[in-house]
Amino acid sequence: MKKLFLVLAAGIFLITGCKKEMKSDNPFLNEWDTPFEVPPFDQIKAAHFMPAYLKAFEEQKNEIREIINNPKKPTFDNTIKALEYSGQLLTKVSRVFGSLNSANTNDSLQAINMEVAPLSSKHRDDISLNDSLFQRIKSVYENMDKLNLTEEEEKVLDDTYKSFVRSGAALSPEDKDKLRKINGELSLLTVKFGQNLLAETNDFKLIIDKKEDLDGLPEGVIAQSAAMAKGMGLDGKWVFTIQYPIMEPFLKYSTKRDLREKLFTAYFMKGDNDNSRDNKEICSRIVNLRVERSKLLGYDSYADFALERNMAKTPGRVFDFLGEIWDAALPVAKAEAAAQQEIINREGGKFKLAPWDWWYYTEKIKKEKYDLDDESTRPYFKLDNVIEGMFYVANRLYRLDFSVRNDIPKYHPDVKTFEVKRDGKHVGILMIDNYPRQSKRGGAWCGAYRGQSRDIKGKMITPVVTMVTNSTPPTGDKPSLLTAYEAETLFHEFGHALHQLLSNSTYPGVSGTSVPRDFVELPSQIMEHWVFEPEVLKVYAKHYQTGEVIPADLVEKLDKAGKFNTGFETVEFLAAALLDMEYHSLKEPATLDIREYEKQVLDKYGLIPEIKPRYRTTYFNHSMSGGYAAGYYSYYWSEMLDADAFQAFKETGDIFNREVASKFENEILSKGGTRDPVKMYVAFRGKEPGIDALLINRGLKTVQ
Repeated sequence: MKKLFLVLAAGIFLITGCKKEMKSDNPFLNEWDTPFEVPPFDQIKAAHFMPAYLKAFEEQKNEIREIINNPKKPTFDNTIKALEYSGQLLTKVSRVFGSLNSANTNDSLQAINMEVAPLSSKHRDDISLNDSLFQRIKSVYENMDKLNLTEEEEKVLDDTYKSFVRSGAALSPEDKDKLRKINGELSLLTVKFGQNLLAETNDFKLIIDKKEDLDGLPEGVIAQSAAMAKGMGLDGKWVFTIQYPIMEPFLKYSTKRDLREKLFTAYFMKGDNDNSRDNKEICSRIVNLRVERSKLLGYDSYADFALERNMAKTPGRVFDFLGEIWDAALPVAKAEAAAQQEIINREGGKFKLAPWDWWYYTEKIKKEKYDLDDESTRPYFKLDNVIEGMFYVANRLYRLDFSVRNDIPKYHPDVKTFEVKRDGKHVGILMIDNYPRQSKRGGAWCGAYRGQSRDIKGKMITPVVTMVTNSTPPTGDKPSLLTAYEAETLFHEFGHALHQLLSNSTYPGVSGTSVPRDFVELPSQIMEHWVFEPEVLKVYAKHYQTGEVIPADLVEKLDKAGKFNTGFETVEFLAAALLDMEYHSLKEPATLDIREYEKQVLDKYGLIPEIKPRYRTTYFNHSMSGGYAAGYYSYYWSEMLDADAFQAFKETGDIFNREVASKFENEILSKGGTRDPVKMYVAFRGKEPGIDALLINRGLKTVQ
């Protein structure tokens, strides 16, 4: 087919007298002539993916065959570098497919995902379990000291060799067959888990038809729910879903306890309703397959396998780390629960505080104690202004400029696209997609349609980055007005975006966010520190109607309330992190009753009944499907890093200190995964971090 294409192309050249290329009907098989070679979303159809995947698989197989059949002695260039630059079409297709399937999916994409998952698993195994390829890699690795490689090349070589070993390259043929079966089944189960979760989330709707059942809800929340109902053909009614930005205000303000219970119960029972979308058996099978896989590869547990290349290294160290924070946070959470029970008793409520009451009574206490609630701050957190605030911080720290581009294709009308420049030079493209919809999974994340690297000839390839959140949407004549938490989330994901935009690596496998899980959240979480700094709030926190800058007394209230409810926030997170670690520390496959196992784990740590884990097993996407298995602790490990790292700015008395920012960029953001993360952090800070800064930052420990 390839030869035929070349003949036809040559024929056209002879007839016309000028060079032309035949374009394929499939956009993935053409060069993209869009600005900055952004994916031509307006041309890409679901039907294009499978042919493109099949072509990409075949193309990389041929590239691998060329590496293996090279008669010359294995070298870094003809083996490691060649492998790094293989599969470029597959990377192109899978990045677009993965991003669209997460942010704008449909039945066709989900069906393709089920079809392509086992094919992708087999393709990866065909490469990582190929003994001829592994022997070439091993030969180069064993001669590393004689090769005069750069630091980045040494890291790429070390990562490649260890990745192959961890993928089973050194196993016997029989064990390789077992591994293939496990990998194939896992690929399907994790896809099914995510599809069930999306369907469960979209399925539930709390429909209200009596105005009195809206008691306590702010006007903006009522308008939003009415608009949602109208969009569903339910004029004159109000609809609430278990999408977090829609559910949370209902739990905070509704006086109707029975409806709060109904909504919250639907949320925490996602994937656990004994129906066709139930995830319990899927989760049990995923956990057991991971145990089998880890044992096959010579590890005691999946956690031992997963943590080996992280900063934490061992399950014991993670449990000790989480335990120290748990012991500090649990008494605080208990005190918070007692304070809420006091209000219930004082108001004559004859019931015990339950999980669906927590937001409601916490909001009451916050109002009493600080005269502050989300509705009083929302008008100052207009989405567009918060984005401008992020850009302001990035400009002050890293001299980056952001300009709107309306000439670039986008995959959904909600997407805002920006070109990023520094000193007038193009850095990359940033797409921001903010609002919840049925085609988008829950949560927030940052990815890339194209990562930063240099091509095989050394030419810079600039990134195309995407930031996705599920923030409060606009309603009627009101723009999108965010809660303080949503503003933090936006800054958080922007930190991930900066990690990709400021990457300055050569090889794609170590660029941007290609770092250990417990290091990747440092660039994102350090950005959260600027959100509520008075100097930053003055720039972006302006009333959406009057343009008035957020009043000083409101800024002071935000500051004082910054550590409010920290017991709950810490404990609900840690409960999920501990659940994740306990599942993945199992040393043998087990018959798991998911509900019972959850209860045993949470009882073991003494979780109070008023608090549910942030994620229960059946909707714990991070752990079961999203790449954070035995890694959810990473957010707090990275918080240990970011709390300490931000002090480097504070110690200078200038949160925009250019010297510190330059050092953070040069030693961390630009480096990607080209160095060991501990070395990177010490190069920036001059020391390893301790846990004290995290505990103090959360108000769980006082400054000595």
